[in-house]
Amino acid sequence: MLEPFELLHESDGPRYEIPDELSRIYGPLGFGTKALYANFVTSLDGVATLGSTPSAGSVLSGRYPADRFVMGLLRACADAVLLGAGTLRATPNHLWTAGHVCPDYAPSFAALRKLLGRRPDPRLVVVTASGNLDVDHRAIVAGATVVTTARGAHALRSRLPASCDLVVVGDGDDVDLSQVMRQMRERGHDVVLTEGGPHLVGELVDRNLLEEVFLTISPVLAGRDVEPRLGMIAGTELLPGRGVWTRLAGARRHGDYLFLRYGLRG
Repeated sequence: MLEPFELLHESDGPRYEIPDELSRIYGPLGFGTKALYANFVTSLDGVATLGSTPSAGSVLSGRYPADRFVMGLLRACADAVLLGAGTLRATPNHLWTAGHVCPDYAPSFAALRKLLGRRPDPRLVVVTASGNLDVDHRAIVAGATVVTTARGAHALRSRLPASCDLVVVGDGDDVDLSQVMRQMRERGHDVVLTEGGPHLVGELVDRNLLEEVFLTISPVLAGRDVEPRLGMIAGTELLPGRGVWTRLAGARRHGDYLFLRYGLRG
């Protein structure tokens, strides 16, 4: 049984009706009718990726149970989980569901989704410009929405499982994330969690799409030397030209870990 988080700060905001077991552990949580939020874990020195090491989040967090609980809780709130094909490739055999990452609380996560009127699991949405996608990945086989370019669609159209749908959002070399979000909202995915990597999150921030970040600060020093190790954002520069200032919406402590929530708007 997970010990409750120590609540350090909580701003006013929407509140979901949450099953007692989840509320006892985490406290209040909620989102507006439309929301796009990210979840990240970084080392104390700001490292979010580990070069060629797959599934860096698990390494950085040490698979700490409270971090996995938060991952499950945030997935349980979402209509859809958005990520890039690189994250999919780096996380073999993973399913982006609440119960998969934190099975001990799967019944309570399912109860939360029922209270919120959500489907049993969030829809996985994978972005790939090139169509370079592992179509045998168990999360793709389970069912996903794949968003790509016309070129990517040509590479994928006859390869995707019947459980998937294919969305084309342009003829260029890149996928416009503004169009991705428009397509998701048209499909009823109003509350969206992204577990994409630094480049996808960087583009979401650059286009003023990302509204909130949930950040776990792990009490580990990762260091940097030969391999590139990115922070939470890559592929876009903000300071000194246009810094994106945030507001602290929540802060919790569990053991030596900090769990922070920041709003990027308002």
